[in-house]
Amino acid sequence: MTILDYDTVALNEEKNALVIIDQTKLPYSIEILELTDLKEIWDAIYLLKVRGAPAIGVTAAIAIYLEARKIAMEANDFDGFYKKFVEAKEYLDSSRPTAVNLSWALNRMDDVVKKNKDKNVSEIIDILHAEAIEIREEDIRVCKAIGEYGLSLVKPGDGLLTHCNAGQLATVKYGTATAPMYLGHERGYNFRIFADETRPLLQGARLTAFELQSAGMDVTLICDNMSNMVMRNGWVNAIFVGCDRVAANGDVANKIGTSIVATVAKRYNIPFYVCAPTSTIDMNTPTGNEIKIEERKPEEVTEMWYKNRMAPDDVKVFNPAFDVTDNDLVTGIITEYGIAKAPYNESLKEIFAKKQNK
Repeated sequence: MTILDYDTVALNEEKNALVIIDQTKLPYSIEILELTDLKEIWDAIYLLKVRGAPAIGVTAAIAIYLEARKIAMEANDFDGFYKKFVEAKEYLDSSRPTAVNLSWALNRMDDVVKKNKDKNVSEIIDILHAEAIEIREEDIRVCKAIGEYGLSLVKPGDGLLTHCNAGQLATVKYGTATAPMYLGHERGYNFRIFADETRPLLQGARLTAFELQSAGMDVTLICDNMSNMVMRNGWVNAIFVGCDRVAANGDVANKIGTSIVATVAKRYNIPFYVCAPTSTIDMNTPTGNEIKIEERKPEEVTEMWYKNRMAPDDVKVFNPAFDVTDNDLVTGIITEYGIAKAPYNESLKEIFAKKQNK
């Protein structure tokens, strides 16, 4: 078995447990966690045991369903049930502020409850279960569609570069940025792929390189500060990245360092594509300036992965988890309903219109 044979996020029906791969242990060991406690799941999201915007959304949907089951055992009426449900929803939503899929999935589950408030609580639990399963299955369909659109933008033998991990480990299957790579691999495109290591948490080294190599792809790992070299050498024909939130104007929040890749790509006229399910596009956020950027512990920079501390004691550390790539650096935003291009204020509305008409 390889890492691709395990579900990134799943529901164990018999144990009423959320099942995830502990991604903090990769690539050294594959550990499967079965989580039933809401605090455990909050910690798993915050500590990046499960990560990637789509996977976090699926996790949230399953988690709030499992918690709703527990609440229903003690609730006497809908009002009592819903009060506890909202508390659990808001608690989960506090685990990661930047990835919009977290709140998107929780709000979708909340809408299910409100629309069915006239039913008894046990019926609502069944409906929540069905919705959580649908969110998971929908993620697979969405990623495959993104892959098909992305694949239409490249040709066999191309060199592709990606940053962080927007692969199968960030979704249920295929990934977002890696979906064109997986589909192309299945069809004999023989891509040459470069994966940025992605400091400080090394998602590119530990996760992207690991899963693409497991799939049998031609993948080369590079340090983040080597991306200019491979682009300048003419080895990269296109760049695919994922994202955690897209603003209405096409500004994109993604893993720290993405904006550097996009800036260099523009220098060398290399197309820079953002792969984003519509669930990751936040039309209520006007620009990237309004996106809250998560800041994480300094130890991730100074100590993590090192045998000995690699920075002076008490040195100040700035550790934002994400940066914002301005829309003028983005060649296209690939969604499950097509490819949006500038001006994004118009094209993203057209994407949602297509979604509405489906």
